[in-house]
Amino acid sequence: MSDTPYYPMTRQATCPFAPAAAIREAEPVSKVTIWDGSTPWFVTRHADQRALLNDPRLSIDEKRPGYPHMTRARAAMAPHMPELIVNTDPPEHTRLRRTVNAPFMVKRVEALRPRIQRVIDGLIDDMLAGPNPTDLVRAIGLPVPTLVITEILGVPYEDHEFFQTASRRAISHDTDPDAGEQASQGLGEYLGALLTRKIDDPADDVLSEMGTRVRSGEMTFVEAVTMGSAILIAGHETSASMISLGTLALLRNPDQLRTMRENSDDPKFVANAAEELLRYLTIVHSGIRRIAIEDIDLHGTTIKAGDGVIFELAGANYDPAEFPEPDRLDLTRPARSHHAFGYGVHQCLGQSLARVELQVVYGTLYRRIPTLALAVPFEQVEFAMEGVAYGLKSLPVTW
Repeated sequence: MSDTPYYPMTRQATCPFAPAAAIREAEPVSKVTIWDGSTPWFVTRHADQRALLNDPRLSIDEKRPGYPHMTRARAAMAPHMPELIVNTDPPEHTRLRRTVNAPFMVKRVEALRPRIQRVIDGLIDDMLAGPNPTDLVRAIGLPVPTLVITEILGVPYEDHEFFQTASRRAISHDTDPDAGEQASQGLGEYLGALLTRKIDDPADDVLSEMGTRVRSGEMTFVEAVTMGSAILIAGHETSASMISLGTLALLRNPDQLRTMRENSDDPKFVANAAEELLRYLTIVHSGIRRIAIEDIDLHGTTIKAGDGVIFELAGANYDPAEFPEPDRLDLTRPARSHHAFGYGVHQCLGQSLARVELQVVYGTLYRRIPTLALAVPFEQVEFAMEGVAYGLKSLPVTW
């Protein structure tokens, strides 16, 4: 079969995860054909992913022959990419992650909650004072995470149109290798110039912290620029998608939206609801990819050294062995064991920040705008599928 991803709520199928469920029930591990004709292994079950994503016999090194790259552009760029946290194994991964981990620790992120609350309140004020209907992606979805990550990283928010466009081109499945490289290079040059200024005149932000580490020899200038680029892209793309898609999911499930409104003043409920929406939507739809460096036996099947492996996150998040009735959105479901942020040593660096952003938005938006509704039929909502995380091109809403 092909590695066509599965999208919750899209119009592709009545039950979009039925293909993944059928594979999971019939074959614990199977092969798929991807864009370049190669046939990596496809792992869907939650328990198998938990075991293998912590297995040192699997590598994330994209320069290894046979690595199952997401796109043609990514494959072309891989041999020239510097080492960073998204493509290195321990112990190098451990060293690099340590250089940027501190600002994303739970305690420091929680300290940002009042600031994030002020951001969302201000954006809702602007939305209510503006035209009705409006596009929620532009009014709330993109601005919230972009304002937050630019402040944390130390990037001027007024440049957001540039880096949002560059990041989309750099990670799009539709981008040819030359265009992808140009977008990445442009973003790198922009961040490189900014990092140079931060080294000379540091502030209280992540780029300045990395600049200090560059001066002390703890990391190279190229590592800092590449890390900054990865943080900037991941910091706004995924949360923006979750805000808009989460809202659409709730509008499509009015009983759950009502439950969210009724419990919006309960932090524990809102936190759990965010986890269930993360599970239900599983917006990273390109899979987690690895390559075996030793033979691995899985349910009687041998994954040989040199074989590529793709972990289908939606398969794990819709595994009935872990989540009964997985195709039902249930905000009361204990869902923290989902794999929306991946699992293991490479689990998403910014997950704590994303959680706080989503909790603040979900706990505020529907309480402040209780009559929020779709302004167009669901069939007219446009999904954006080209990135690592799927999302919405726009979400017309009214109130």
